[in-house]
Amino acid sequence: MKRLLMDIYRTLYKAYGPRHWWPGETPFEVMVGAILTQNTSWQNVEKAIQNLKGKGILNIDGIHQLKKSQLAPLIKSSGYYRIKADRLKVFVNFLFENYDGNISRMRKEKLETLRQQLLGVKGIGPETADSILLYGLGKPIFVVDAYTKRILSRHGMISERVSYEETQRLFMNYLPHNKRLFNEYHALFVHLGKTVCKKIPRCDICPLKSIEHSV
Repeated sequence: MKRLLMDIYRTLYKAYGPRHWWPGETPFEVMVGAILTQNTSWQNVEKAIQNLKGKGILNIDGIHQLKKSQLAPLIKSSGYYRIKADRLKVFVNFLFENYDGNISRMRKEKLETLRQQLLGVKGIGPETADSILLYGLGKPIFVVDAYTKRILSRHGMISERVSYEETQRLFMNYLPHNKRLFNEYHALFVHLGKTVCKKIPRCDICPLKSIEHSV
């Protein structure tokens, strides 16, 4: 399994190169993006991010001091904006209550402890928590999303109904815990899922078709 997973990674990397993901100028911007991208496209998130930047409030203190009623209109493009405004406020409160609003202090916490804390924050599920950990804090944990499950199930490596945790364990158990590897691997899956392995797949142009028989 380890060899197969690495073959998939190398094949995708050769086909698409580095994806430079997650876009964000600061760890906090990445964290905000991870919350805003729930149930929407990245394009819609970018508009919201730019609105926050334009107001000079894309920072922990800026969001903390803003009322939910003031924050919500600024992130309207991300959809479910009132719910997401509440989630951002709750998340920032969590940062202050646990880490005095200090990302560097947060980064020093153990991965397992941080993950459990994040999963206890209202509105943060496994994918959002792991995105914050990997892309925002540089912690070596594999992020699973719909693209990951779709690609692996179509190649017979998992069933379509497998849980998030079971899918994640596949990577955590067989691959070295390397944040750069996990970062790039997930980003390559996202690119493949968006461009080739769509709901109606383009198997004829899939770079993974060459290794399909080894699955």
